Amino acid sequence: MRLPNGLARSAVRFKPSSFAGTFVALMMSALIVTACGILLETGLRASVPPERYARAPVVAAADQYEYVVTGSGEDREKEAVPLPDTARLDAGLAAKAAGAPGVAAAVADFTFPVRHGGEALTGHGWGSHAFTGTALITGSAPRDGEVVLDAATVRAAKADVGDTVALETASGRQDFRVAGVAKAGPADTTRDADTDAGTGTGGAIAWFADAQAPTLADHPGKADAIAVLAKDGTDSDALADSVRKALAGSGADVHTGDDRGAIEDPGLASAKVTLFGIGGSFGGIAAIVAIFTAAGTVALSVSQRACEFALLRAVGATPRQIRRAVASEALLIAPVAGILGCLPGIGLAHWWFGQLRDRGAVPEAVQVHVSGIPLLGAVAIGLLTALGAGWMAGRRPARIKPGQALSEASVERLRPGVIRTMLGIAALVGGTILTGVSANSAGDDAAGAALGVVMLFMLAVALLGPLVARLCAGLFGLPLRGAGASASLAAANSRTNARRLASAITPIVLAVAFASTLVFMYTSESRVADKQVRAGITADHVVTHPAGLPVDAAANAAGVPGVDAAVGLLNTQVLVPIGSGEFKSLQGAATQGVTGSGAELAKVQDLDVRKGSLDRLGGNRIAIDKSLATSADVGVGDRLPLYLPDGTKADPEIVAIYGRGLGLATVTMDRAALTGHVTSGFDSTLLVHGGSGKSLAALGQVTDASGYATERSLDAELGAWLNNTMAAVLGGFAAVAAVNTLVMTVLDRRRELGTLRLVGSTRRQVLTMLHWEGLLVSTVGVVLGSAIAAATLIPMMRGTTGELPYVPPLLYGSLVAAAGGLTLLAVTLPARAALRRWS
Repeated sequence: MRLPNGLARSAVRFKPSSFAGTFVALMMSALIVTACGILLETGLRASVPPERYARAPVVAAADQYEYVVTGSGEDREKEAVPLPDTARLDAGLAAKAAGAPGVAAAVADFTFPVRHGGEALTGHGWGSHAFTGTALITGSAPRDGEVVLDAATVRAAKADVGDTVALETASGRQDFRVAGVAKAGPADTTRDADTDAGTGTGGAIAWFADAQAPTLADHPGKADAIAVLAKDGTDSDALADSVRKALAGSGADVHTGDDRGAIEDPGLASAKVTLFGIGGSFGGIAAIVAIFTAAGTVALSVSQRACEFALLRAVGATPRQIRRAVASEALLIAPVAGILGCLPGIGLAHWWFGQLRDRGAVPEAVQVHVSGIPLLGAVAIGLLTALGAGWMAGRRPARIKPGQALSEASVERLRPGVIRTMLGIAALVGGTILTGVSANSAGDDAAGAALGVVMLFMLAVALLGPLVARLCAGLFGLPLRGAGASASLAAANSRTNARRLASAITPIVLAVAFASTLVFMYTSESRVADKQVRAGITADHVVTHPAGLPVDAAANAAGVPGVDAAVGLLNTQVLVPIGSGEFKSLQGAATQGVTGSGAELAKVQDLDVRKGSLDRLGGNRIAIDKSLATSADVGVGDRLPLYLPDGTKADPEIVAIYGRGLGLATVTMDRAALTGHVTSGFDSTLLVHGGSGKSLAALGQVTDASGYATERSLDAELGAWLNNTMAAVLGGFAAVAAVNTLVMTVLDRRRELGTLRLVGSTRRQVLTMLHWEGLLVSTVGVVLGSAIAAATLIPMMRGTTGELPYVPPLLYGSLVAAAGGLTLLAVTLPARAALRRWS
């Protein structure tokens, strides 16, 4: 008797086709786990080197996060949520920091948008030249009412030192005397101002007096950060300690090293959230699917060799030897498959990250972080999956008597195990319960419950696969009985070999369910949002400008002949606490700040008010969308605790609840309530009722509601790309798994196909039979996958949008055609190869 590991080596050497499918499945699982693991680690470790603050070894700034604390004691958890905009600190802290030991100078830094004749500039305080390297070419430093411009801006303005230029800031339009012309230093030019400030400004720069800069930025007495310069010979760590002591109790955080880069590039925080969402949330789902699929393939491979194990038992192999043989096979295949899968996984992670960076979701300075942790994790997960699945599948052939093993190897068992059946029923019941929960929830709660729905129903299909396959084979096989001998034989084969049918159906169900859920979730939300925008914008004209609209744009538009109402909108975001206890979280809510009264807003925008009235909108009174009202469990007359864009707490009164928040804004509030809490004080959009587009052209780009809705749809491109990419990655993986499983099942039937040829069946009849079987497999897979997607999407969309999911017929038809085409291809190619020897 050969040793078990010798049995494993012989099995792999002499029957490689039996293990090829297992190898591919484990390699693909390693690929997807590696890619998601790299993105997750990159999100956790992401940093950007300081550029603006490169010459300042220490930077003090306000905390840019709000925190959600759940639990207590050992169960206490603290989640950091990045603020939608920059939190600022008291500019007077610069004087305290300057008095700390080892400090040569402490400079309050300001960054804000400026407009000149419709062109965008970035405004700074002149004091920043101490650490940016900016130097005067001519003239002098600015005083109140003065400005220093870069040479290109001076030429564009056709001005010189001593001349006056009109500049627009958040505090309004004002004339400034040009005090000097400067050459921007490396720290002022290395990072594009658009990324730096998030204001839509370009590369032109204007420097103002430090005393006046906070007022012009609309943040009186506040600074973005305080750059601390060290005396000669002072260590940065010692300097940071002394500054930290000097600013103790002020709420300021002290940063050194690459942490300084996060202060000057606020996009890093949102990039980390995006990467964590892909690598963590989506990666977790993808890893479960990968493990689930690989385990099914390993189990299929073991079950296909039941006859071999039965013979080994008949000639004296012990149960322990059989189990060791299966484990040795896993140890031979899984590590190699995992290592080979890691290589394309690294490539996928780099491609995915590059696409995110090209689309502005990740700062240019962030780099992919590849270490051995996700690679080792992918290999280890594949190995454990192979060992676990092999052990589970090999338990029965190793445990039963030799005679019974030979009997079961020749005839498929009709009934699945009791434990498996009970677990499958439990998953089915759990999915049904969560469907009801999702149907009675709203917003993020509905989406969270929907994820559990699709996972539980998929688990139920996998566990109850043989029963489901036998039922579907009987149901869908009825039409095949009258379609000829080949079709009738295909139906009989499917009923008799339900386990084989189930192993082929499950990956197709998985591919269709996940791809449909991700893709049609986006199409449904985008369709509803577009409908709400088109129905909600009742203004005759919509005015926008890349650099933002001047603060007096609404007033100027109101003075145009024929204009009945002009309302400016400042688009931003607030954070709203929702849930309680362990389920407490902060939800970002799209917000529009309105210049004007509720009555004026009603003339240019129909929010579809369901409760209350917009008449009292203004001051500390807001209106919110119905989905947020449900999530936060509030109504008209209640106070809604929230955090303004810079983290300032507020508790406005709710005066109205409306229904078009998905397309317009979740929160509608007074524009004045946002003053001093956003980086850019320029309105995003101007809605005008009456007048002519030509008369408004001087304010910016003029379009109508339809054109504005089209532009909004284009702005959602990143979200669409993310959804489609995740669907492609997960659906593609499942599709490969489906093809792999089908090829394995066809190759395992070579003797059966040969027997059919020997008893007189023609090559065409055998292929036709397999085509009918493939059609049955793809039909059942598409139907079950679509049913799971429907059970997931219908309650989720009802909870988030109030409407049924939107499924584009052409897109769904393409998905069905792809499933059918791949199935037929996966059946035909190996079948032709297997039939060659019988030709």
